[in-house]
Amino acid sequence: MIIEVLSILISLGLLMFFAYRGYPVIVFAPIFTLLAVVLSGISLLPSYTETFMTNAANYVKSFFPIFLLGAIFGKVMELSGAASSIAHTIVKALGSNRAILAVVLACSILTYGGVSLFVVAFAVYPFAAAIFREANIPKRLIPGTIALGAFTYTMDALPGTPQIQNIIPTTYFGTDAYAAPVVGTIGAIMVFIGGMVWLERRRKQAVAAGEGYGEGHTNEPELIKTESYMNIWVAILPLALVLVGNYLFSRGIWTVETWYDPGILKESFKIEKVKNVVSSWALIISLCVGIIAALLINVKQVKNKLASGLTAAAMGSLLAIFNTASEVGFGNVVKTLPGFKLIQGWIMGASDHPLVSEALAVNVLAGVTGSASGGMSIALEVMGKQYLEMANAAGISPELLHRIASMSSGGMDTLPHNGAVITLLAITGLTHRQSYKDIFAITVLKTAVVFILAFAVSIF
Repeated sequence: MIIEVLSILISLGLLMFFAYRGYPVIVFAPIFTLLAVVLSGISLLPSYTETFMTNAANYVKSFFPIFLLGAIFGKVMELSGAASSIAHTIVKALGSNRAILAVVLACSILTYGGVSLFVVAFAVYPFAAAIFREANIPKRLIPGTIALGAFTYTMDALPGTPQIQNIIPTTYFGTDAYAAPVVGTIGAIMVFIGGMVWLERRRKQAVAAGEGYGEGHTNEPELIKTESYMNIWVAILPLALVLVGNYLFSRGIWTVETWYDPGILKESFKIEKVKNVVSSWALIISLCVGIIAALLINVKQVKNKLASGLTAAAMGSLLAIFNTASEVGFGNVVKTLPGFKLIQGWIMGASDHPLVSEALAVNVLAGVTGSASGGMSIALEVMGKQYLEMANAAGISPELLHRIASMSSGGMDTLPHNGAVITLLAITGLTHRQSYKDIFAITVLKTAVVFILAFAVSIF
């Protein structure tokens, strides 16, 4: 049994190491999956073709439209100038005296409006650099500031966020994007306040030490002319349409749950519970509306770059979903191995409360894979049904399972090998040694908040 457990841990360790070194997960996830299979003495080819590939394909089938449309929406917002306008307006309104708050809010609005985390980093960085330079705040604090605004509460805590981390649990628990709004909002406030306290403390320490913005930085953005920005109310229109549409189509007066006859859906499309697909359908429609609006608000600027922009968005979404699907395939093979039963027992045995156990499982797997969506998908694929059964038996709402799972995915996922972290540092021209301390502090804070909420709910 020890060897069988080690086979899983070795494979996970190698996957994490190679991801940290920049090797593609889509290539190495199946390799290390098969390594675990061989070390466990299980049939090799059936595990690959029937378990790994089947589950990876099912994940693509369920979530590819959201990945693709989300990437297109973010790219069109970028090309139209809407994303830049929103970021610039917030930074200008708050001024350099509140530089950190301005950048956090700019990231938050864009992320909550449905813009991809990567696009947010690209859109906000030029303004963050400009205002940090003006306020003489060390540039090394920019990644942590962007991470707080884009990688935390707006990604998975605030109810209604259209980010994929808030949509994945709907498939497993029959919930929607607005699940457990009170718990999510409380968690978001805690993370926001804690993160701001940390970043402001770091700023004051730098001031006391006489440290300024710094010189000789790489990837310094060019100065952007302010007269080129569109009207802010026009810029936020596509975001507003996505948010309002997502609510109306998922649980509002136009909910897609009532659009089709349940009998026909079950007989012709094998959809047993319409609730399990309502959130995906609602977000697909809302993103389409948002994309059209983002195109129309600045047709002249977008049309010449649309072909290349759509190609870039499509390629980015393909890479993102196949990386995640490979991790899901990895997890589904691992759960069939003898050693996993012991690991599962350790995680499940850590707490007899489903919320606490779920928070632990999702955090551990998100940390190991370096992916919020990948780690959560693995955890819920493997143990989602058990958590739901435990919650039903304890009288706990599936909405709480949804919110804790979603928030947990954005906890330890941002370890050094996380793709978003590596990309953010590359965009800002900084290194792990210079800036990762602040990102890690936000990571620890977010993880602590999730467990505080899970324990609090378990007590009451």
